Amino acid sequence: MRTLITTAFVSLDGVVEAPGGEAGYRNAGWTFNGIEFDPAAFEIKGREQEEATALLLGRVSYEAFSPVWPQMTEEFAGYLAMPKYVVSTTIKDEDLVTNWGETHILRSLDDVAALKETEGGPIIVNGSATLNRDLSDAGLIDRYHLLLFPVLLGAGKKLFSDADKDKQNLKLVESESYSNGIQKLVYDVVR
Repeated sequence: MRTLITTAFVSLDGVVEAPGGEAGYRNAGWTFNGIEFDPAAFEIKGREQEEATALLLGRVSYEAFSPVWPQMTEEFAGYLAMPKYVVSTTIKDEDLVTNWGETHILRSLDDVAALKETEGGPIIVNGSATLNRDLSDAGLIDRYHLLLFPVLLGAGKKLFSDADKDKQNLKLVESESYSNGIQKLVYDVVR
């Protein structure tokens, strides 16, 4: 079974919306505003590209990333080469960009579960707040790569839903604190 890894920039109060400056959110770009840059804090992002063998995105994140990431060949070379999977009930084949490699549309969480059963290495989920909440609620996430930022944002899309579900234990497998207050937290889901 393939490992499904969620990777996220998250505020101390659980917000994951628009960390890089995506339009439509009043605190867009919050990972850059007022937080000193420390390259060591982002080492995990390069490692994710090296270890992952597929990229899973929700429709909104796909539509935000697909016009930009294919041109960022230095920063996102690993993602350019690997197959992409977009989970959406509305996107069509003709909506997919043609310069970002092999891309497939998955229509349901059952399709994601079936993808996990295929041969291959880890599948990484970037962005995709709604998809991440649904994957978590369905018990499909195996690992969390979180960069926790020392900021409170209040409103915004959260990493976890408010669904009434059974307790889920996590095992801390890697952590580090950085000079700018960011913390790296890597958790495996305990089954």
